[in-house]
Amino acid sequence: MRLSSTPHERGRIDQLVIARDFNVRRTELTCPAHSMKMMEKAANSAADEVILDLEDSCAVSQKVAARKTLIQALNSLDFRGKIRAFRPNNIRTGYFYRDVIEVLEAAGRNVDVIVIPKVYGAEDVLFVDRLVTQIEEACGYEVGRIKLEVLIESARSLLHAEEIAACTPRMASLIFGIADYAGDIGAKEMSERQFEIYHYPKAHVIAAARAAGIDVIDNVTLQFRDLEQVRRDAEAGARMGFDGKWAIHPSHIDIINAAYTPTVEEVERALAIMEAYRKADQEQGLGAIVFGDEMVDAATLRVEWKKIVVARRAGILDENDRIVGGARA
Repeated sequence: MRLSSTPHERGRIDQLVIARDFNVRRTELTCPAHSMKMMEKAANSAADEVILDLEDSCAVSQKVAARKTLIQALNSLDFRGKIRAFRPNNIRTGYFYRDVIEVLEAAGRNVDVIVIPKVYGAEDVLFVDRLVTQIEEACGYEVGRIKLEVLIESARSLLHAEEIAACTPRMASLIFGIADYAGDIGAKEMSERQFEIYHYPKAHVIAAARAAGIDVIDNVTLQFRDLEQVRRDAEAGARMGFDGKWAIHPSHIDIINAAYTPTVEEVERALAIMEAYRKADQEQGLGAIVFGDEMVDAATLRVEWKKIVVARRAGILDENDRIVGGARA
């Protein structure tokens, strides 16, 4: 089944249900910026986003030198359509401003997102926003193109998550950071029972992101060799409402992508709902319809549309929104 019969009709539906573009962030793979070998491997992976890290995965002795390696990677590697991100050091460190200025001045045209760690409130994000704007203006980049993702990893940032999520049009997603959050609140458990123990902060971050109309990403599975735990965490996160999950090892990517990718049956149903709504709109002037036993309106369409966008990225749908032979069932 195709979404609509002509590109013009499909474009009208796109405009109808999309208040802002959906980006597919099923898997955000982080890797240390001091290692060209690891960054090259990440660029060639099946991750939707690659985060080149100057913060936690870079030793203090490597942080300054890693900037040059990161710039080289951004300017030379083929990321094959992935979202290209980097994480500078904490804004309260002496590394942060040079991290941002050096990387953006030398490779800003190849940066899609800056991931900001250790944020406490909206004022921290706005500081980064204004610095990036000045660099864009000075370098002749498109102002506002570089987006921001913010780690929610402390009690203070959690309590300000709503303001953080909505403070600037650059905001692309919130990310729950379980390790730093657990340390901040004095928790002892962050493994198998995380969806029980951390249900409140996870749900709070999801609600804050959704209220602002941005993406929301679940934390890493720290037991990175336990692939079954990765699978359980990814499936639980998808059920809870996250758009994707951080990965710290390439072996996690296929598992996470599978958990956040709709089945062929779900995609077929989404296409059918979109087509039924299009016909009801054009032929009957209806803004809400009944599909099976379910009421469908514009809010429902966004859920179904997201499935279609992910299915395109996953190769389940071709350029004409037809199911590809051999697609995952």
